[in-house]
Amino acid sequence: MIRLLDKVPGKVYVALSGGVDSMAALDFMRRGKRKVHALHFDHMTAHGRDARKFVEDYCSKEGVPLTVSTLSRDRSDEESLEEFWRNERIRFFREMSDAPVVTGHHLDDAVEWWLFTSLHGRPRTMSIRNPDTNVVRPFLATPKTELLEWCQKKGIPFVQDPSNESRNHARNIIRHDIMPHALAVNPGLRTTVRSMIQKEKNAK
Repeated sequence: MIRLLDKVPGKVYVALSGGVDSMAALDFMRRGKRKVHALHFDHMTAHGRDARKFVEDYCSKEGVPLTVSTLSRDRSDEESLEEFWRNERIRFFREMSDAPVVTGHHLDDAVEWWLFTSLHGRPRTMSIRNPDTNVVRPFLATPKTELLEWCQKKGIPFVQDPSNESRNHARNIIRHDIMPHALAVNPGLRTTVRSMIQKEKNAK
């Protein structure tokens, strides 16, 4: 069951990549009778072109307002490609200052982030609200399997990003290689991280 960890106002933007997480988030928000506007960021990759067409076609068919943005500058020497894309997405989201931007980040993302930061000696939980932007992550209590099941039951289409399988990204090494072993050691790891997120939220 999809659970929201925070209240979501009547008007929201939804960051829509076309993947299962964001498509479930968009459909869930729309069924809540909210005023929803989709945001898509085109990373100018081969998959990015396909994802943009998919999102544009879906939003046109469903009558969902959509704003698309793409890269506004060249990458600096100090930025990795992942940092560059993230900074450009944040720049885009900050332009939408009249309502929060909802992302499809889920409980598995939160566990992977906690593992990543722990391995770097600075264990941190993923915040429900990004203090530096207008981004909110209300689905952090929901496992990815629930979002996938939502799309399957509701007949919501989505696209797969092939880069999610590449071991060239640290997040994918954690997702595919480390996460299964971490869950074998502690099968309740998702519950543990969810409790930490809830505790942090209640402390604010």
